Amino acid sequence: MSISAIDVARTDGAAQWVEAVQTPDGVEVWWDEPRPQEGGRRCVVRRLPDGSRRDVLPQGWNARNRLIEYGGRSWRPLPGGALVFTHWADQRLYLLHPEKDPIPLTPEGPHHYGDLYLPPGREEVWAVRETNGVARDLVAVPLEGGEPRVIVKAHHFLMNARLSPDGRRLSWIGWDHPSMPWDGTELCVAELDDEGAAGPYRVIAGGERESVVQAEWRDPDTLYAVTDPTGWWNLHEIAGDGSRSRNLTPMELEFGNAVWKPGAAWFAVTGEGLVVVYGSPDERRLGLLDPADGRIRDLGGDATHWASTVSAAGGIAAGVAASPYTPMEVTAVSLADGAHTVVSAPKPLPPRELLPTPETVVIEGVHAHLYPPATGPAPYVVFVHGGPTGVHPLMLDLEIAYFTSRGLGVAVVNYGGSTGYGRAYRERLRHQWGVVDVHDCAKVARGLVELGRADAARLAIRGGSAGGWTTVAALVHSDVFAGGVAHYAITDPAAWAGETHDFESRYLDGLIGPLPETEERYRERSPLLHAGRASGPCLMMHGLEDKIVDVGQAERFVAELDRHGKEWALLTFPGEQHGWRREETIVAALEAELAFYGRVFHFDTPEVTALDLRGAK
Repeated sequence: MSISAIDVARTDGAAQWVEAVQTPDGVEVWWDEPRPQEGGRRCVVRRLPDGSRRDVLPQGWNARNRLIEYGGRSWRPLPGGALVFTHWADQRLYLLHPEKDPIPLTPEGPHHYGDLYLPPGREEVWAVRETNGVARDLVAVPLEGGEPRVIVKAHHFLMNARLSPDGRRLSWIGWDHPSMPWDGTELCVAELDDEGAAGPYRVIAGGERESVVQAEWRDPDTLYAVTDPTGWWNLHEIAGDGSRSRNLTPMELEFGNAVWKPGAAWFAVTGEGLVVVYGSPDERRLGLLDPADGRIRDLGGDATHWASTVSAAGGIAAGVAASPYTPMEVTAVSLADGAHTVVSAPKPLPPRELLPTPETVVIEGVHAHLYPPATGPAPYVVFVHGGPTGVHPLMLDLEIAYFTSRGLGVAVVNYGGSTGYGRAYRERLRHQWGVVDVHDCAKVARGLVELGRADAARLAIRGGSAGGWTTVAALVHSDVFAGGVAHYAITDPAAWAGETHDFESRYLDGLIGPLPETEERYRERSPLLHAGRASGPCLMMHGLEDKIVDVGQAERFVAELDRHGKEWALLTFPGEQHGWRREETIVAALEAELAFYGRVFHFDTPEVTALDLRGAK
């Protein structure tokens, strides 16, 4: 018995942007969730105090946006069950009242809106507005309709706008090229004038080597902020004028993470204290922090991972939690007694005996999570997360279980560069992308062979986006892997630096080096230019609407493999962007990947269509 691809597709993805809302009837919990079976749209869902759930967003509407291409906070609930949201198809802001059709609040045009925020006491929604994908400002959009009003135009990128409780000041987080938000950001505060625009601002935290990732007002004069002057994202209390700062959590644990989608939240301010998400990728907890003495009361329960979204209202904290045996579920937690209630709809799960029991290991200084099969030595697949400033937490992943239920082992490698282990570990990858990540994946694979758990002749590597880069780089720059599967992968770094979107257009300055000064380094590490060295066949998969990594990256790489007589296959998916969202795509990609492993590891896969590899025979 094994897990099917359709099982994975229908449990794939996680809820995000969770919000707890106090109403006269009790606390409601709102979130948005993926709907692979509905064309991959994201639907906003509302859980009422009586325990009933309802879809807020009608069929055909999709609460996503293209802010910095990865998207930012895409909706906010309004009193009475109304909703303000961004719609994927046209990127406009809409207002939706119950039982009515959505009303557009912004005109058609070259704009993306994201990181939505409802300032208390004002009949408007604040949003980061992106124009032509390259210019950003903070605007106020009247909820009754009308022209957006510019509030702030300061940094090249900005997020996390917040109004002080007295309505006099505004805070936000900003940064400029070539920094990424995990490199260095600035927490800014400015007075608001009579027209509601920000005046001159003061930087009260952050800098070129300090990353502020979230800030919320405690009172009119003080903010709480997650920032990392110590090398760890701790929670600080900072005066609104920057005159004083106190680290509330001085420990080598992370209370924040890399911002890929503006709007993430790792803490929420309540009357009882601060609800916080913290820990490491090996265990990320939920707790209630007393800012007076820094003590944290654990609220995490059996979950090993709490996602980067948390909210609190009426004595309830709400977030998204998972464990090795439960998927990502929207969960409400009582701050009084710690009782947990899963409020999202249950997801169908395979029998417990089909789910692997993960292990946390460190091999030659490299962090990894193992999802072993029942017996060994076994064929093993190294899973490489994207980013590369990303991480894979310890939790149930049915995509992994799909393979382990068939006797394959999976090693998820949180290579140097991964978040969650402090800045020093994250910056092991600085100017070393294509070297450290490849070596770390190879170290873990070889280590499993030495431990007698993996078969040296049956090792493969797979990943998506930056993980796809590491996959193809490992194929051409090492001899460890018998094959690789690359989803929407970067294969030609110099070309990608010039063709990708604005947010990541200077990312490679820190990962490899600035151009043209380090052009030779790009050539040395390019998988495309060294395709002839591939240690095994490669399966490439790519979405045809990908604006982050163009499909040409995959096409050029397989052409080079073919030219050098190497085996390859390329599958492309119309209607998909950077990542798989549609049920039919998730199924097709998984089944093709299984067929690929059957071919390179020499086992039968009668339940899926055989994969035709081109090139050498």
